[in-house]
Amino acid sequence: MDSISHSATAAPKFTSLLRTKPSLHCHRSHGFSFPNSRVLRFRSSRIRKRSGVFAKIRKQSPAIDFSDPDWKIKYQMDFQWRFNIPHITDIFPDAAPIPSTFCLKMSGYPSDEEWHGYINNNDRVLLKVIHFSSPTSAGAECIDPDCTWVEQWVHRAGPREKIYFKPEEVKAAIVTCGGLCPGLNDVIRQIVITLEIYGVKKIVGIPFCYRGFSDNDLSEMPLSRKVVQNIHLSGGSLLGVSRGGPSVSDMVDRMEENGINMLFVFGGNGTHAGANAIHNECRKRRLKVAVVGVPKTIDNDILLMDKTFGFDTAVEEAQRAINSAYIEAHSAYHGIGVVKLMGRSSGFIAMHAALASGQIDICLIPEVPFHLHGPHGVLRHLKYLIETKGSAVVCVAEGAGQNFLEKTIATDASGNIVLGDIGVHIQQETKKYFKEIGVHVDVKYIDPTYMIRACRANASDGILCTVLGQNAVHGAFGGYSGITVGICNTHYVYFPIPEVISHPRAVDPNSRMWHRCLTSTGQPDFI
Repeated sequence: MDSISHSATAAPKFTSLLRTKPSLHCHRSHGFSFPNSRVLRFRSSRIRKRSGVFAKIRKQSPAIDFSDPDWKIKYQMDFQWRFNIPHITDIFPDAAPIPSTFCLKMSGYPSDEEWHGYINNNDRVLLKVIHFSSPTSAGAECIDPDCTWVEQWVHRAGPREKIYFKPEEVKAAIVTCGGLCPGLNDVIRQIVITLEIYGVKKIVGIPFCYRGFSDNDLSEMPLSRKVVQNIHLSGGSLLGVSRGGPSVSDMVDRMEENGINMLFVFGGNGTHAGANAIHNECRKRRLKVAVVGVPKTIDNDILLMDKTFGFDTAVEEAQRAINSAYIEAHSAYHGIGVVKLMGRSSGFIAMHAALASGQIDICLIPEVPFHLHGPHGVLRHLKYLIETKGSAVVCVAEGAGQNFLEKTIATDASGNIVLGDIGVHIQQETKKYFKEIGVHVDVKYIDPTYMIRACRANASDGILCTVLGQNAVHGAFGGYSGITVGICNTHYVYFPIPEVISHPRAVDPNSRMWHRCLTSTGQPDFI
């Protein structure tokens, strides 16, 4: 019997209480404060290397002492500290805010009436909305064994009444990093449009991600509403994409030389680690610079967020590949269709695409273990499907079953291990298995990865990209830096970058969504 594929455990999840923090006498979160009597002391943070840059990721603390009668208060205090978003006034306490230049008041609006379109700095959004009664409940995420309800609040995104940058003094830059993803141009467009509404005149795009900061052959691209007006009608990125780049110090040097004091960075975990490092370097040099991330990962694997842009489009476009595989399999004698979808460490696209199509018999993702061979393996179930249905369709995420493939130490420019092709492996093993048992099959393999990445955003992602781009600009003008913008429980929020990049978000094998997928496919456990 072959070895079992790697998987995350499906055991009940408990949230750690305390992470690193210096002595805290009075916690300030731009309006929220805690009394001096609640003093907590924590250990120093660790530094984790990722994608060629160093990002500060706060260290997990020891287990929670639930015998402490104040553990819940301490948890909330620590949470507020960790999710407090960095602000310009942390480094420049005397920085004076000015009235916002962003106002959508129409000409017919009464002149003596205030515009109530601003977000108060004390507005918060609830991070978790389900009160689980037991750790054994499907998808339960509990802090303690009794699943005690503890409110966790994060900062609401949107325009502030006071801003910390004069528009005429702003030079904003945009970079798009990593691979292509539907919606990149939509976000670029909205950032430029919103910056112009604030009154910014100097807006540039940095070509090919961080590489554009160091390559003398690449020059800044001036951006304006006229330039970006129709770019959302096509896929790809107006600025180009790339991985890797120069050192953080060199990038900040170039930003200083070019007078850039607002930087908008699109990318995944690695790119955000770089953005956080740039933010920290700017603070170290006492530069008044706002660095804001926009989470771009088609895999939907950023922590704490409902979804990231490009994901909905990827699921929708995957239907074309799945339907083609189904037609090929259904039309052939003993036909089997194999579709490989994106999902390096998270199987969200494969799971949602399987649910949406209703045509998948087997869905394989990185988080759930499986055997190919043996009495409970995938191939034995394919044999059953051929015998009972006459055809079958398999959907597999690219990161699933990597233990079946030859190990490699090769990495891409972002430091990610180069994956083996699990789709081709399943195709080959399927042909081999059925040949050995003397059963004819016709196996078709489809990999739509690059077709999906190059698509323009659909309507759902178009709306998400629009709001993310607008809120990124609002956050920068509000004086925040080292943050990323996302959607949480259908509301738009700001997160401190370290809290969303500690590890990739993954499908919970005990979640209701995965259970729904299993109900749809009817597949057994392949272990």
